[in-house]
Amino acid sequence: MYLDHHATTPVDKRVLEAMLPYFTECFGNAASRSHQYGWTAEAAVARARQQVADLLGADEREIIFTSGATESNNLAILGSARMLKDKGRHIVTSAIEHKAVLDSCHALEAEGFDVTYLMPDKYGRTSVESVASALRPDTILVSIMAAHHEVGTLNPVTEIGALCKAKKVVFHTDAVQAAGKIPIDVEAMQVDLLTISAHKMYGPKGVGALYVRRRAPRIRLAPLIHGGGQERGMRSGTLNVPGIVGIGAACELSQSLMMEEMPRIRALRDALWEYLSANLSHIVLNGHPTDRLAGNLNVSFSFVEGESLMMGIKELAVSSGSACTSASLEPSYVLKNMGVGDDLAHTSIRFGLGRGTTREEIEKAGHLVVEAVERLRELSPLYEMVQEGVDLSQVAWSGH
Repeated sequence: MYLDHHATTPVDKRVLEAMLPYFTECFGNAASRSHQYGWTAEAAVARARQQVADLLGADEREIIFTSGATESNNLAILGSARMLKDKGRHIVTSAIEHKAVLDSCHALEAEGFDVTYLMPDKYGRTSVESVASALRPDTILVSIMAAHHEVGTLNPVTEIGALCKAKKVVFHTDAVQAAGKIPIDVEAMQVDLLTISAHKMYGPKGVGALYVRRRAPRIRLAPLIHGGGQERGMRSGTLNVPGIVGIGAACELSQSLMMEEMPRIRALRDALWEYLSANLSHIVLNGHPTDRLAGNLNVSFSFVEGESLMMGIKELAVSSGSACTSASLEPSYVLKNMGVGDDLAHTSIRFGLGRGTTREEIEKAGHLVVEAVERLRELSPLYEMVQEGVDLSQVAWSGH
């Protein structure tokens, strides 16, 4: 049973159908301008560019195709900072951004840039006030994600966009989890750079896009990849035509389904939370209670180790953090930076609901989780002490 849609999604059959001809019959290089095969590929790329732009409220000329969100985030952050380094060398981001953003910022620190990492509130939200207080005369870039990949919290992107616009600071948002799930309008949000990835929205892996504002202001990026000058010189390399067709189709499909899909997914998510909280004590919802992605439920189960719980619910595909870093047994850096203690951070499970999730699956998942938590708690001496009324915070543990 798949409940890990924040890690990746299955390719929608309608997306696959759109892609298939571009592997075989329509196999041309979109840069081959001298014959029909190239023109067919070029037309397919142009259509996909328009489909992505439509989802984001952008102009199709503002869409750059990449190999995925990691490359898009790197290009946005490294590309804009290096282009603007003579104007200033200060960058503002949050301490719970995706690793692709944080590691890009660390790379810039090694180049002499100064980065401010804002601490979020207890819900994982970065407020416009905290961004405003961090801005300096030499700030050139702000990067704050639209929706959080672990705890689902939505950030006030429109307010941060307005602030950055007023201060003439470039604003980038990682919208990988938000795209296709909440309405996005880059003009209304006053975003300058925006990242999306196909495989988080029922498209193929290995393809993403970066929105790059063309006017008021025109954003210029120093390229990371040099070569044939594709993608307006910002991202050289032969275009992945089948993948690009896939991301275009995924964007169009998500846009058409969003208004009916999200309320259904939200109702299932709420039903899962209600069942868990009615049947288990000592559980905590991580992230904002209401301003969150419809399909996200991140829960800490006290007195149960997260990895043990995942082993106990093997039939369920869930995550104990973000898939990119979950091989590490360290508690989530996201939850730690939100002020969640190590004991609770170690017990967190992220449920990611999606397009294919059914009510029957949610009911079964609820039963499996409750059974596993109760079974594991029976083995926990700490849980036994709490049941007997012992306040663990008052216990003087003897060391050896």
